[in-house]
Amino acid sequence: MNIFIFYLRQLYFPIFILLAIGIYSMQQLGYTFTAIIQNYTNDFLCMPIVFYICQYAVRFIKSNDHIQLPLSLLFVVTFLYSWYFEWYLPQYNIRYTSDVIDVVIYFTGMLFFYRVEYGRGFGLR
Repeated sequence: MNIFIFYLRQLYFPIFILLAIGIYSMQQLGYTFTAIIQNYTNDFLCMPIVFYICQYAVRFIKSNDHIQLPLSLLFVVTFLYSWYFEWYLPQYNIRYTSDVIDVVIYFTGMLFFYRVEYGRGFGLR
């Protein structure tokens, strides 16, 4: 296994959690980031965080450290997150806005999780 991928697998979850909490906290305190960080970073971080927690829970419940979430499940969950946050909620809550770019970012985060965790794509193993 590539040493970079080994460390990426070990470190991305705590780094993503700290980044998401830091960005959200600073936004709540009134700090304004650049548009990309302000609008899209937490959307990218969302799916890897959700899937990491889900994978951990399934592995813990099943007592099997090698269980992998199927790609079809990753797509369905990402689609449902996209539908809920980008179509449903904007109709009923003014805090939420619909943005097609967010959907692309959610799926990019899902692909990041899939490639880093399972080594598929980009020739990773």
